[in-house]
Amino acid sequence: MRIGSFVLLVWLVIGGAAAFQRGYFSSDSSNCAHAGTIAVTVVAGPLNYVGINPKIKACNVPQPSK
Repeated sequence: MRIGSFVLLVWLVIGGAAAFQRGYFSSDSSNCAHAGTIAVTVVAGPLNYVGINPKIKACNVPQPSK
């Protein structure tokens, strides 16, 4: 279990580094699509460095009922 946790932590750190290198944390836009792109990039982890560039184009958030 410890090795699995360590591998997961390293995977997410590498994904965070990829998002940082792409400048996702420094941009001003804060919408659901931007947050989704950051999350997917971090989860993709090392796959970012082999050509996977996940992006979220739109977010449909349900509106509250009236």
